[in-house]
Amino acid sequence: MKLRKITAAASVALALAVTATACGSDDGDSDKGGSGGGKITIGVKIDQPGIGMKTPDGKYEGFDIDVATYVAKELGYDAGDIEWKEAKSADRETMLQRGDVDFIAASYSINDERAAKVDFAGPYLLAHQDVLIRANDNTIKDPKDLNNKKLCSVTGSTSAQNVKDKLAPKAQLQEYGGYSECLTGVESKAIDALTTDDSILAGYAAQAEFKGKFKLGGFKMTNENYGIGVKKGSDLKAKINKALEKMVSDGSWEKAVKANFGPANYKNEPAPKIGNIVK
Repeated sequence: MKLRKITAAASVALALAVTATACGSDDGDSDKGGSGGGKITIGVKIDQPGIGMKTPDGKYEGFDIDVATYVAKELGYDAGDIEWKEAKSADRETMLQRGDVDFIAASYSINDERAAKVDFAGPYLLAHQDVLIRANDNTIKDPKDLNNKKLCSVTGSTSAQNVKDKLAPKAQLQEYGGYSECLTGVESKAIDALTTDDSILAGYAAQAEFKGKFKLGGFKMTNENYGIGVKKGSDLKAKINKALEKMVSDGSWEKAVKANFGPANYKNEPAPKIGNIVK
């Protein structure tokens, strides 16, 4: 009888321990994605001045960083809870599908091919494809002038192929690993032009060390609707959309635009409506 009493007491203690452990685990992964607590991992660019840049002292800055930080706060996470992770253009869909990040804000243009693999909140910025050329280059005045020119873009980006398919079929495409490499190529004359979104190009042109060296073509060749990527079927999409709407309505969006693009005299489009994809 005495043995049975001890066993019963131990069983109660074990049950309580299991219950406590279960409650403790609920405070971990269940918080990920919107209720705060723990950490949130966000994919961003780290080499795009004005958009997403990791500084030599380890800080992250740029328009996408400001947007992501605002969204994370609305989801219940402080700035200190954010774990930033580099999201290269070619890796973004895979990172979301594998669960490497909770969401991606990395000059991520919404298109049908990408939307078949991941979901997008937004858009939160309407940019346009353009080219960056040397300031003293007067040979490229129109997209068709890119024919027979060496045109650089980064691996995984659709920008250069868009130009070749629709505007300059004889353009010589060059793919580099990052925009900084393309920029070095333009500066050294190994490349004639760098093509990507005007917002990204404006960030590079505004850097102090490149002042006066480059200029934008001003071609507005495409519409690029920046969205925040999430895993297919994630309920984060609706939550992020609400956060983006609030960011616009309380003036934080406009403040972030001026802080990050103002030095380059970038003439941004008004904040887009959620779900309104400009073709």
